[in-house]
Amino acid sequence: MYISILGRQPNLSMAELESCFGAAKTRWFSSTAATIEVNDLTISHLGGTLKAGKVVMNISRGNWQQISAQVISAYSQKWNNSEGKITLGISAYGFDAPAREVQRIGIVIKKNLKKSGTSLRLIPNVESSLNTATSHHNKLGLSPNKVELLLVRSESGAVIVAESTGAQNITALARRDQGRPKRDAFVGMLPPKLALILINLASKELNKEVKENPQLLDAFCGTGVVLQEAGLIGYRVYGTDLSEKMIDYSRENINWLEQSHSIKVESYLHEGDAMTTTWRPPIDLVVSETYLGQPFSAPPSPKKLDEVKRNVDHITTSFLKNIHPQLAPGTPLCLAIPAWRNVDGNISHLPFTLSLSKLGYSQVDFKHVNNRELIYYREDQVVARELIVLTRT
Repeated sequence: MYISILGRQPNLSMAELESCFGAAKTRWFSSTAATIEVNDLTISHLGGTLKAGKVVMNISRGNWQQISAQVISAYSQKWNNSEGKITLGISAYGFDAPAREVQRIGIVIKKNLKKSGTSLRLIPNVESSLNTATSHHNKLGLSPNKVELLLVRSESGAVIVAESTGAQNITALARRDQGRPKRDAFVGMLPPKLALILINLASKELNKEVKENPQLLDAFCGTGVVLQEAGLIGYRVYGTDLSEKMIDYSRENINWLEQSHSIKVESYLHEGDAMTTTWRPPIDLVVSETYLGQPFSAPPSPKKLDEVKRNVDHITTSFLKNIHPQLAPGTPLCLAIPAWRNVDGNISHLPFTLSLSKLGYSQVDFKHVNNRELIYYREDQVVARELIVLTRT
């Protein structure tokens, strides 16, 4: 069994895990962590998991001192007379223990191991849990002698101890985001990790009879972030955009990805209006960030918001009507559409989301997450992204 330390917006991370591994194998462990009943888990294919770890201990309950004592005892014995220097990081989630108390576990283990001649380098804790950057840059979890212990407490008091199998590769994500040759803030800056979540959410309903290397369509491809992430994990990618400039940008970015990662991406790109285009089959799944409308630095007036919503709703519904006869029944779609946050943090949704059946689609339900909770945003943003997963009926 593995545990996932969920991202800043845990509902998105949980929905992604459910999509990838199935509802029966995934479950909430705490408000910030989930367990997955699998034999192996590759974090590089997940956009919403900050850290993953293989569960090594289950503790029904106990206070911090009792749990600390069990961990110290177990690892003082396990690493006694170990060969090679051990690098150790410790992260605690769901505990009230301050950083110095978390650090103390490692200090005592180091002291115990010194008696047997085992060398241990301890990563200092600034907070009770190491941030993702620290775990990643120290390569914790990526080799037997570079270990991060994840101590996770649920709201019920149960505790899991896991050995990390890696943290989110923020270096690679940043490179694919900021290192690609063509970016355009005007058309939006879809983060690569969010693009990966979108792709994984769509894969929940992907026809299992589809052969290897299915074809993914992004009908609003922009600079090609979705195409880039999909190509990297083995999809054939098909991108269209209203702007010829964006098609050129996507093509250049895919070429850069192929060269920088020494891979070959099977891609097909052309200019096209999502409301009228006829796409070349087959389309095995659709993943797009649609038109998000006018950007706002502050919540707009009700009149202005209504105007923007009508415009975006028209474009999105026209796209769904246009592509419907071009898709086989059951084809999955995952769309990032705009939703607007007011000063109280309440969300205003696009009208068409309440009448999907009339457009010929059904919305995919998740067991562990409410569909309306799949919202990606930052606190200073007015325009959020709502993620909806559909199948063509």
